[in-house]
Amino acid sequence: MTATVPTEVDRLLETARRLTLRTDAFIDGTFVPALAGRRFDCISPRDGQVLTTIAEGDREDIDRAVRSARRAFEDGRWAKQHPRDRRRVLQALARLIEQHADELALLESLDMGKPVADARAVDIRVTVQCFDFYAEAIDKRYDEVAPTDSTTFATITREPYGVVAAIVPWNFPLMLAAWKLAPALAVGNSVVLKPAEASSLTAIRLAELAAEAGLPDGVLNVVPGFGATAGAALGLHSDIDAITFTGSGPVGRTLLRASADSNLKEVSLELGGKSAQLVLEDATGLDNIAASVASGIFFNQGEVCSAGSRLVVHRSRKDELIEHLLRAAAKMTVGDPLDPQTSVGALVEEKHLHRVLGYIATAADEGATTLTGGSQTRIESGGYYVEPTIFDNVTPKMTIANEEVFGPVLSVLTFDDLDEGVRIANGTQYGLAAAVWTTSLSNAHLVSRALRAGTVWVNNYDGSDITVPFGGYKQSGFGAHDKSLHALDKYTTLKSTWMKL
Repeated sequence: MTATVPTEVDRLLETARRLTLRTDAFIDGTFVPALAGRRFDCISPRDGQVLTTIAEGDREDIDRAVRSARRAFEDGRWAKQHPRDRRRVLQALARLIEQHADELALLESLDMGKPVADARAVDIRVTVQCFDFYAEAIDKRYDEVAPTDSTTFATITREPYGVVAAIVPWNFPLMLAAWKLAPALAVGNSVVLKPAEASSLTAIRLAELAAEAGLPDGVLNVVPGFGATAGAALGLHSDIDAITFTGSGPVGRTLLRASADSNLKEVSLELGGKSAQLVLEDATGLDNIAASVASGIFFNQGEVCSAGSRLVVHRSRKDELIEHLLRAAAKMTVGDPLDPQTSVGALVEEKHLHRVLGYIATAADEGATTLTGGSQTRIESGGYYVEPTIFDNVTPKMTIANEEVFGPVLSVLTFDDLDEGVRIANGTQYGLAAAVWTTSLSNAHLVSRALRAGTVWVNNYDGSDITVPFGGYKQSGFGAHDKSLHALDKYTTLKSTWMKL
């Protein structure tokens, strides 16, 4: 009898079975169960099966974590370390993430459904870059001496807030946690991190690696749990100095209200998006544009806040571009996230699957034309998969043109003149990102200025680097941006000191 040759999926599943999953809260340097003893199921979207159970933190657990973070900040075990010592710890953490890259990518894929190849090539790579970048920034920024007369000496110094709460979403669990943690820790804060309940595993593992790297006890605490309980407790806690959040608009509003109802803690929000790819009449290389449009909406199953979910194309170019786009979409393989050939994995959870399918049904009911996709697929797997879907004949007033689907669903809208195209692109409550495709240098400048978005790409989509800020306009959020040196500003406050000579 011929032996069956194990596939890459088989190998990864065997690796997963050998992993020791960390599933408790991490508070004051140790793993602890929730005080109430409750746990919740961690369900893998690839097959709908329970991976493990995770400690369900609540208000009492948040309070315990905040007390730990406050002690760590007040006694200076981190904030008062020499900057080069903090740099050394964050660099050590970056190296440990590199060493455990395969494990972390596997956890990310199993936990939230993204292709493991993308988790390894994007999420883990960017996480390492993030910690390295802010580690190097620690001792490269200087405070200021104000220009005063000879009888006065005045300084302007940046000081850490103290205790920072970070609430991160489920779509890029480790990477977005790094965007918050690395700058907050670099400037000396202590942090309480609440990962999304749908994808908590890598955040908990990150806390363990941070301790191994030398981060003192209490400086990073991770409390898994639900938004309505653990997240709300962070928002209302009066001993938290600042809170940073990436996620939905309704939750962002809740945190703003909680700040007002508690201690007026600093709040920074990165919320949703309905980003437009604006293809002008003079655009060329439609095959390249189509590939970028497909990647911009189908990468990470469309579960990206900056996903290019609206293609706004000049009427004269639409038909030809759609031909290229359908070919590009056909190359997107929906499959097991552990299969290296998969380009579109599973949606994060069953509830979100039905939400996306609901938007697809609404689009058809409102008169949009389905060009491809539109259905659940791989039902036999038990997982949560949706075909890459493209709708034509979408009008600006349709639901699918205005609300964030957060799935692999593209709307095609047309325009006849440049002003109309810009007006459609700007015509949503969001302003996170946008792109313009053109061969005209003048149009590139004029349109990028006219687009009301925090990031504008010209003749590309989703270009990114840790050195460049990321944030939005309008209801896509406010507060200092993530990424770049500018992110350090949202974790520090200014102090002016006057000395009479």
